[in-house]
Amino acid sequence: MFVLLLTFVAALIGFGFLNPMWWVAAAVLIFSLVHYGRGDSGHRGHGDDPDYRDYRDQQDRWDRRYSRQRRSRWNRQDRRDHDHHR
Repeated sequence: MFVLLLTFVAALIGFGFLNPMWWVAAAVLIFSLVHYGRGDSGHRGHGDDPDYRDYRDQQDRWDRRYSRQRRSRWNRQDRRDHDHHR
């Protein structure tokens, strides 16, 4: 299927020497192939991608871990500042 589309694009570029409108048609086809992923019928969002889900879960674990550490560090600093001002 992809070879057929490439052949069609090459033909449109060739016809572009006769009429520049064919170049516009070839550019639109190339843009749509690149933008929409070689003619995939459905566009998947990030939520459907298992790799993205794994990344998001790992990022959530890191955020929870380091937010606890930062929170405890801030509490210690607040206690020191509070005790220091007395």
